Amino acid sequence: MIFRTATAKDAEAIAHLHAESWRRTYRGAYSDTFLDHDVVADRVAVWTERFRSSDPNAHTVIAEDDGALIGFVHTILDEDPTWGALLDNLHVAHDRKRSGIGAQLMAQSAAVVLERRPGSGLYLWVLEMNGVAQSFYDACGGECVESAPWDAPGGGTVMSLRYAWTDPAVLRQTITPG
Repeated sequence: MIFRTATAKDAEAIAHLHAESWRRTYRGAYSDTFLDHDVVADRVAVWTERFRSSDPNAHTVIAEDDGALIGFVHTILDEDPTWGALLDNLHVAHDRKRSGIGAQLMAQSAAVVLERRPGSGLYLWVLEMNGVAQSFYDACGGECVESAPWDAPGGGTVMSLRYAWTDPAVLRQTITPG
């Protein structure tokens, strides 16, 4: 398995993994019509634009195994004046979950923040109904600091929770001790 910075050539593979992850995880939170029909096109459009715009504050790392995408993390630096960098997306292929890939991708996100924005925090939003992810973030040293309604793709409103790491170095140490 290797980790590398994603390029525009990875946009479609990232979009498909992102869509599959949403289909498996957010059924009941996002509309079935969106998940069954529109999610792939939506994610392809989002990822194509992200790479086209080449935001200097955005950084995407992918995990590959034998050339196949098995996970990715997308971080946006300076996203919030209080909380710092936004870990905007973290997804791992369903058949590779619980193998440490997610933790390693989180460490990659923390490394980007520590290198490019020393002193900045790191945060993410997770849907309240996603207890598995919340347990993972708790184990990674995250602190749930607030909740807020979020407009779900395809319609509807769901509750989301902000998890924060005021010092991403602690996150890296939690994931990769030593």
